[in-house]
Amino acid sequence: MNRIAIYAAFGVLLSAAPVLAAETVSVQLIGERGGQMSIKLDKSEVPAGEVTFEVVNAAANTPHEMVVIKLDKAGQTLEIDPAKNRIDEDKLMSMGEVGDLKAGKMDTLTVTLAPGAYELICNLKGHAAAGMIVPFTVKG
Repeated sequence: MNRIAIYAAFGVLLSAAPVLAAETVSVQLIGERGGQMSIKLDKSEVPAGEVTFEVVNAAANTPHEMVVIKLDKAGQTLEIDPAKNRIDEDKLMSMGEVGDLKAGKMDTLTVTLAPGAYELICNLKGHAAAGMIVPFTVKG
Protein backbone atom coordinates (compact mmCIF):
# COMPACT_ATOMS: atom_id res chain seq x y z
CA MET A 1 0.00 0.00 0.00
CA ASN A 2 1.44 3.41 -0.90
CA ARG A 3 1.59 6.38 1.47
CA ILE A 4 -1.46 8.12 0.03
CA ALA A 5 -3.57 4.99 0.47
CA ILE A 6 -2.33 4.57 4.04
CA TYR A 7 -3.15 8.19 4.92
CA ALA A 8 -6.56 7.87 3.26
CA ALA A 9 -7.33 4.68 5.20
CA PHE A 10 -6.15 6.29 8.44
CA GLY A 11 -8.40 9.29 7.79
CA VAL A 12 -11.42 7.02 7.31
CA LEU A 13 -10.63 5.27 10.60
CA LEU A 14 -10.36 8.59 12.44
CA SER A 15 -13.60 9.92 11.01
CA ALA A 16 -15.41 6.70 12.00
CA ALA A 17 -14.20 6.87 15.62
CA PRO A 18 -16.85 8.10 18.08
CA VAL A 19 -16.32 11.56 19.49
CA LEU A 20 -17.38 11.98 23.11
CA ALA A 21 -19.15 15.28 23.60
CA ALA A 22 -18.62 17.37 26.68
CA GLU A 23 -21.21 16.99 29.41
CA THR A 24 -23.30 20.18 29.56
CA VAL A 25 -24.63 21.75 32.76
CA SER A 26 -27.09 24.65 32.64
CA VAL A 27 -26.47 27.19 35.41
CA GLN A 28 -28.72 30.06 36.49
CA LEU A 29 -27.34 32.81 38.72
CA ILE A 30 -30.32 34.22 40.61
CA GLY A 31 -30.88 37.18 42.91
CA GLU A 32 -30.45 40.87 43.49
CA ARG A 33 -28.30 42.86 45.91
CA GLY A 34 -29.80 43.03 49.38
CA GLY A 35 -31.89 39.90 48.90
CA GLN A 36 -31.66 36.13 48.77
CA MET A 37 -29.38 34.80 46.04
CA SER A 38 -28.79 31.31 44.65
CA ILE A 39 -27.23 29.19 41.95
CA LYS A 40 -29.58 26.75 40.21
CA LEU A 41 -28.22 23.77 38.23
CA ASP A 42 -30.07 21.43 35.88
CA LYS A 43 -27.84 18.62 37.22
CA SER A 44 -25.60 18.43 40.25
CA GLU A 45 -23.58 15.38 39.19
CA VAL A 46 -21.68 14.52 35.99
CA PRO A 47 -19.14 11.91 34.91
CA ALA A 48 -15.44 12.85 34.96
CA GLY A 49 -14.11 14.50 31.82
CA GLU A 50 -14.90 17.60 29.85
CA VAL A 51 -17.78 19.65 31.26
CA THR A 52 -19.31 22.73 29.67
CA PHE A 53 -21.17 25.09 31.98
CA GLU A 54 -23.75 27.25 30.18
CA VAL A 55 -24.14 30.12 32.63
CA VAL A 56 -27.02 32.63 32.55
CA ASN A 57 -27.27 35.60 34.88
CA ALA A 58 -31.03 35.62 35.53
CA ALA A 59 -30.83 38.74 37.71
CA ALA A 60 -32.52 41.94 36.57
CA ASN A 61 -29.81 44.37 37.72
CA THR A 62 -27.04 42.57 39.61
CA PRO A 63 -23.82 41.22 38.07
CA HIS A 64 -22.71 37.73 39.10
CA GLU A 65 -19.93 35.23 38.41
CA MET A 66 -19.55 31.47 38.64
CA VAL A 67 -16.32 29.92 39.97
CA VAL A 68 -15.72 26.15 39.95
CA ILE A 69 -13.89 25.16 43.16
CA LYS A 70 -12.36 21.67 43.69
CA LEU A 71 -12.78 20.70 47.33
CA ASP A 72 -10.18 18.71 49.28
CA LYS A 73 -12.95 16.34 50.41
CA ALA A 74 -16.72 15.98 50.30
CA GLY A 75 -18.41 18.02 53.00
CA GLN A 76 -15.65 20.63 53.17
CA THR A 77 -17.03 24.05 54.11
CA LEU A 78 -15.78 27.10 52.28
CA GLU A 79 -15.20 29.90 54.76
CA ILE A 80 -16.20 33.46 54.03
CA ASP A 81 -13.61 36.04 55.12
CA PRO A 82 -15.69 38.48 57.21
CA ALA A 83 -13.30 41.36 56.51
CA LYS A 84 -13.74 40.99 52.73
CA ASN A 85 -17.24 39.41 52.74
CA ARG A 86 -16.05 36.85 50.20
CA ILE A 87 -14.15 33.55 49.99
CA ASP A 88 -10.34 33.73 49.67
CA GLU A 89 -9.86 32.00 46.31
CA ASP A 90 -6.07 32.02 46.75
CA LYS A 91 -6.47 29.30 49.39
CA LEU A 92 -8.61 27.10 47.11
CA MET A 93 -8.28 25.18 43.86
CA SER A 94 -10.21 27.16 41.26
CA MET A 95 -10.80 25.16 38.08
CA GLY A 96 -12.03 28.16 36.10
CA GLU A 97 -14.71 30.80 36.12
CA VAL A 98 -17.18 32.89 34.22
CA GLY A 99 -16.48 36.31 35.66
CA ASP A 100 -18.27 39.66 35.66
CA LEU A 101 -21.44 38.47 33.98
CA LYS A 102 -23.85 41.38 33.64
CA ALA A 103 -27.55 40.91 34.38
CA GLY A 104 -29.37 39.11 31.58
CA LYS A 105 -26.16 37.89 29.89
CA MET A 106 -24.88 34.38 29.18
CA ASP A 107 -21.41 32.83 28.85
CA THR A 108 -19.87 29.36 28.81
CA LEU A 109 -16.95 27.69 30.54
CA THR A 110 -15.50 24.34 29.46
CA VAL A 111 -13.17 22.55 31.86
CA THR A 112 -11.87 19.02 32.36
CA LEU A 113 -12.83 17.77 35.81
CA ALA A 114 -11.48 14.79 37.75
CA PRO A 115 -13.72 12.77 40.07
CA GLY A 116 -14.41 14.49 43.37
CA ALA A 117 -16.40 17.09 45.27
CA TYR A 118 -16.73 20.63 43.96
CA GLU A 119 -18.66 23.76 44.74
CA LEU A 120 -19.86 26.40 42.33
CA ILE A 121 -19.85 29.85 43.86
CA CYS A 122 -20.43 33.48 43.05
CA ASN A 123 -17.60 35.17 44.87
CA LEU A 124 -18.55 38.79 44.35
CA LYS A 125 -18.67 40.67 47.64
CA GLY A 126 -21.56 39.38 49.77
CA HIS A 127 -22.96 36.96 47.19
CA ALA A 128 -21.69 33.68 48.69
CA ALA A 129 -22.98 34.76 52.10
CA ALA A 130 -26.37 35.49 50.48
CA GLY A 131 -26.60 31.88 49.25
CA MET A 132 -24.62 31.63 46.04
CA ILE A 133 -22.81 28.36 46.87
CA VAL A 134 -23.97 25.03 45.45
CA PRO A 135 -22.39 21.55 45.74
CA PHE A 136 -21.38 19.73 42.55
CA THR A 137 -20.11 16.16 42.18
CA VAL A 138 -17.96 14.58 39.49
CA LYS A 139 -18.15 10.76 39.41
CA GLY A 140 -15.28 8.51 38.33
